[in-house]
Formats: sequence, structure tokens, C-alpha cells
Amino acid sequence: MNYVLDKIATRVYVLLFLLVGLVGNSQSHPKLILTKTGVQKIRENLGKVPLFDASLQKVKEEVDAKIILGIDVPIPKDYSGGYTHEQHKRNFLMLQKAGVLFQILQDEKYAVYVRDMFLQYEAMYKNLSIHPKERSYARGKLFWQCLNDSNWLVYASQAYDCIYDWLSKKERDILEKNLFRPFADFISVKNPQFFNRVHNHSTWGNAAVGMIGLVMGDDDLVNRALYGIKNDGLNTTAKDNDGGFIKTDGKAGFLANLDEPFSPDGYYTEGPYYQRYAMYPFLIFAVALNNVEPELKIFEYRDSVLLKSVKTLVNLTDKDGEFFPINDAQKGMSYFSRELTTAANIAYHYGIQDAELLGVARKQNRVVLDDSGMAVAKAIAQDKTTPFIKNSVRYTDGPKGKQGGIAVLRKQDLELVFKYTAQGLSHGHYDKLSFMLYQDGEDVVQDYGMARFVNIEQKGGGNYLKENKTWAKQTIAHNTLVVDETSHFNGKYEIGSKHHSKEYFFDISDSKVHVVSAKEENAYPGIAMLRTMAMIESEELDSPFVLDILKVASDKKHNYDLPIHYMGQVIHTNIPYDVPEQIEPLGNKNGYQHLYLEVKGNSNFQDGKLTWMRNNKFYTWTSNAKKEDEFLFTRLGANDPEFNLRRDASTILRRKESQNTTFVSTIESHGSYSPVTELSTNSKSKIKELKIALDTDLYTAVTLEHTNGKLGLFVVSNQDSSVEKIHKLNINETEYQWKGPYHFVDFKP
Repeated sequence: MNYVLDKIATRVYVLLFLLVGLVGNSQSHPKLILTKTGVQKIRENLGKVPLFDASLQKVKEEVDAKIILGIDVPIPKDYSGGYTHEQHKRNFLMLQKAGVLFQILQDEKYAVYVRDMFLQYEAMYKNLSIHPKERSYARGKLFWQCLNDSNWLVYASQAYDCIYDWLSKKERDILEKNLFRPFADFISVKNPQFFNRVHNHSTWGNAAVGMIGLVMGDDDLVNRALYGIKNDGLNTTAKDNDGGFIKTDGKAGFLANLDEPFSPDGYYTEGPYYQRYAMYPFLIFAVALNNVEPELKIFEYRDSVLLKSVKTLVNLTDKDGEFFPINDAQKGMSYFSRELTTAANIAYHYGIQDAELLGVARKQNRVVLDDSGMAVAKAIAQDKTTPFIKNSVRYTDGPKGKQGGIAVLRKQDLELVFKYTAQGLSHGHYDKLSFMLYQDGEDVVQDYGMARFVNIEQKGGGNYLKENKTWAKQTIAHNTLVVDETSHFNGKYEIGSKHHSKEYFFDISDSKVHVVSAKEENAYPGIAMLRTMAMIESEELDSPFVLDILKVASDKKHNYDLPIHYMGQVIHTNIPYDVPEQIEPLGNKNGYQHLYLEVKGNSNFQDGKLTWMRNNKFYTWTSNAKKEDEFLFTRLGANDPEFNLRRDASTILRRKESQNTTFVSTIESHGSYSPVTELSTNSKSKIKELKIALDTDLYTAVTLEHTNGKLGLFVVSNQDSSVEKIHKLNINETEYQWKGPYHFVDFKP
């Protein structure tokens, strides 16, 4: 029986583990991330492995420059982006790097630097009060929140391990008594609302307490890190400053944070931006456990979910390696971050030595200075690298993979991201069945991401802005259906966290047509949505196009809004519109208060078309419209006196007083413009008309007419997603038969 897969056996082992002490505690240091044997091998290979040598030289130059400047340990007072916050952040990064340099280069100046900085922290910390900024649900001491204090201890524990044997016993006793143990207690037993939950915050706290416990040989701290605090006294109504509930029904500790947020596919429910952030403590603590207590076999836990998650995370990036901004996410974060350098190195070294991860490491052009970094650098030097190939893929959400998921359809240089996940904990947005579209690494139809300027002090101390709740999390900020101008689950976390969308089918078996379909039945009472999105290659079109079918079934009439948040300059629209005398906000709540209504148009019995240009490429959205449909051209920025929101544009298809209805649209990429030659090619859409040929409870069929007169057909089965089901259907006096949940007929005469 695999040891770690049996939780009961694991808990029994931990009891024994506490009685006899950690086996690894008898080891000499370093033993956490670096090991005696590993350091010796690194020293033997210096000058022989170019990427490792270059990475080492860069870190050496950085730390040497900091040593010359001297040590600065200021009294904490600032939010993110402020001087004291950023200085303590620089300090913990330098501590870790200096410790590694001491081990590899055997130059005592680095050990002296680490020791002296630790002693300055010890002198300050033993009399340090709680941080003066009061915004956080769990205020730290060095930083405004315990999360950043935990960052500090995760890195500092590695530095302490590196100089542990070099320090005198007296120095170790002083540091452990006045700094490290009080620090670990503060972020855990004194802040259980931070430590004892399932969230990326707690993962950092668990790793911090566990890693310093491993260095010091403190079994109680390690057990606390793995399983959380017993009898923490938390109530079920407490919330953090992101609106998420703190109590997690007794689930706490590092293993709970491996059990709950990760799906079996390695998808992290908070989304790739926060998965990237959490991967560092997840993996670095796992390496420490692997080195000090190998019997835990932590890298085998849940079918090696940690190692598996690294490739999942890389797959959730665009062509340029930037993470898709799902839930709270800062656009532009990428796998070039330091966390992903560590993740790629560890996953390669402790996993199956996947050559595609070497492709990522080669692009990052640096490695971490430990055993895993040396292994990656050696493999690259031996030319074992292969490119990381991103294909269409689907990942499930939820600990058992039963809480919806996320799909990425890829063809040529287009990427369609379709989200039908669970809520995503407190960082989740209210946007079931939403999508975003990329071409060549640029977002064409965007997700806004989060309203936050990370570590920019002038913008709310670098923290989340109020517009994150009033705009970014609201449903109208995303490309999905809004009913009666209210957000999914009424924008309530306690409701949204109970529900998830359901995958209907995902099919990429046809090289020309990739399709994903999902259902949402809880976002609005009495309303069920089925959205099917396909990326289709056709001989009649220059690029693949997107077909979107959104079927809505309701128990009564509602007003429906379907926005598309396009990126670029409007080139043309066929929609007749009126310009209001005065531009005013579209609504007064649920995100609508932030949208200016610039113009309003009507369908006029024809498909609505909008063509825009982005990076000298043309795109056209064609929407099958009903007689009374309205098209609202909007721009972000209303009720935003501090300019916290970007002035992005969008178009909303509004359908009033409807009950059961179906929205159908296409998005084409076509042609280009050259500013040098001043010539445009293929600037017009080639899809002339969309028609709903059949729409019943059982089937929806759409015909697409090309400008050359040829017709295409797409049919989806609305109630049977079996890949074995044989369907027969008469459409426009033509008999069609096919197998599986959908059928596509390319443009033909």
C-alpha cells in the first residue's frame, strides 16, 4: 500500500514520529533544500555546466552588491509597495540567496551577512508589536498581513539551514528562542484564522512553520504544519478581507491544502495566477520533507499531484507564457516568474524528467541553485531539451475532479479558454461559462483580471481595490450571460461556493473541430444554461473561427445581457445606432455602474456585426439577432474617480422579456494591415449570415452562410452527450446522421 495515500496510516506514523523524533534531525546541515551530498556534487561541477554557472554568477553579483550597501532592518509601517514592506521582502530574498552562496562557494562573508541580519531581526522581533496597518484579517508583524510574514519565514528557514552548523550553539539558541519559534507561533497558534484553512495563504503559513520546524528539529511545529491546529476555536461566520469564509470544517494543514484545492489533473481551484504563487511553498516544503523525512513520500501523494500540477500550470499560459487571467489575476504574470523557475526545476528533478520541462527552463534562461537546478542545467547542456507543445486540453476542478473544469481549445495561433469551474475560493469571480480568446499571445476577447496594482503603493497600498468587488468580480465584467443585471449567485460567495458548473462534453478527436460544452443550473434560480463553444478549421476561411451557442431555459421571462469584451479599435459595424446627448452609466450596481453607455443600436432584422483591429489583425464578431434585440456599446470608467479601472470597451447584446432563448455567434480572425505599406488584406468577414435552423429541447442546429454562397452546418445534441449515440435528424428537408454529441458539415454548395 502506498504510504501517503492512506491517511490513517499517515496519522499513526506521525504519532510514532513525535515519540521517537524526526529521523532527519540527526542529519548535519544543510538538509532542507540543499544537502551535504548535493552541495558537494554542485561544487564538483562548477565551471562545467554553463546555465548553472551563469545563474550562480548573477546571484553572486546581486548579493555582493547588497552586502556592500549594508543591512537595513526597518521598523515595519507600510503597506505593499511601501519602503519598509519592500525592504523586508528584499531582505528575505537576500537571506536565502546568501545562504546558498555560502554553501556553494564556502565564502564566510555570506554566512556573516546572514547571521548579522538574523541577529538584527532577533533584536527587533522580540519587542515588536503587531503591524500598524489594520486592513488584514490576520495582521503580521514584519508585514501588514501574516501571509507576507510567512513568505519571510519560508525563505529565512532556508538561509538558517545553510548556516546552521557554522553558527555557535549560543547564537542558534538566541535565534530560536527569540526569533524563529515566536515567529512560527505567531503565524500559527496566534493567528489560526490565517493558518487553519484551505487557501494559498495557509499554504505559505504551513510551509513556513514546517520548514523552520525541520531545521530546528521541532517535531511539534512539523506536525502542526502537516495537520493544522487542533481545537482552534474558529467560528463558521468569520471571513477574510477577500470575502471568503475562514473555517474549513476541520480541514487544515499542508496535506489538507494538497487534498482540497487540487483536482486529480493538477488544476488549482483558485486559478493559475494563484497556483503560480502557491507552487513555491508547496514544492519547496515538499523538497524539504523529501530530504528530511523521505518515508513520507510526499511527491507520491495523491498520485503525484504536485509534480503533475506543474505541467498543468504551464499549459494554462498563452503563447508567450503568460497565465490566463482566471479569477483574481494580474494580467502579464508568466512562467518567467521566480516561482515557476523553482517549480519547473523541482518537477523535472523529482518527477519523470520530462524533456518538455527543460524546454520551459531553457526559455527561462536560469536555474535555481540547488540539486534540481543542477540537474536541469546538466540536461540542457546535454541537449535533452524538447519544446513544450501546447495542444487543446481540459482540466477538471475539485478534489475528485467532479466540480466542472476549464478547457483550452488551440488551433494554429488561436487559443480559446472556456471556464466552467467551481467558485475558486475567495479569489473566485462570478462568471460561469465565460470565455476569453487569444491570438499569438495577445488577448482578443479579454477577461479583465483583477482590479489591483500589486506592490504599487499609490494604488491602495498595492492591495485589492474596492473596484475588484464592484467590477472585476461581477458577471458583466466577463464574457458570459447576465440576467436582469444581476451577477451569478447574486455575487454572494456563500452561495457561489456551494455550486459548480458541469461539463457536458469535451471532444478534440476531430483534427478540424475541437468542441467543449458545459451546463450551469445554479447561477440564477429557475434558469439553466448550456453553452457549446467550438474552434473550427474550414477550407473556406484563412484562419480557424469560433462558434458559440448559448441555450437558455427559464421558468419565466427575464432580460438577458451577453457582453463581449473585445480588445482593439472598432473598424466597422453594420448595426444602426443612436448617440445619446449625454453619456451616462448603464446602471447603478453589479458592475453596470462602471460602464458608460456610448451608443445604442438595434438589430434591424439582421445579424449584428462588429469588426475591430488588434495588433494590425482584423476580427469580426457576428451575432444572430432577433428583431427587438439591442446592441449597447459601452466603455469602462464610470464612477471611478481615482482612475482605478482601464478604459476598455465592450459590446452587449441585450434581449428583453425573453424566456427560453438561444444566442448564436461567431468570431473570425481574418486579414491584416501593414502600417508600412498602408495596405489591408481580407479586412472583411467571410461569414455572411448565421441562422438557427432548428432549436428544440433535443437539438440546436445552426447554418453558416459564406460570402461565396456556400453553407456550413453545426448541430449539437442538447440532452445526450454520449460519444456512442447515433443521431438522425431532418434539417431543411435534408436527412443527417452522425455519431456523438455534435455534427459539423463544412461550407459546401
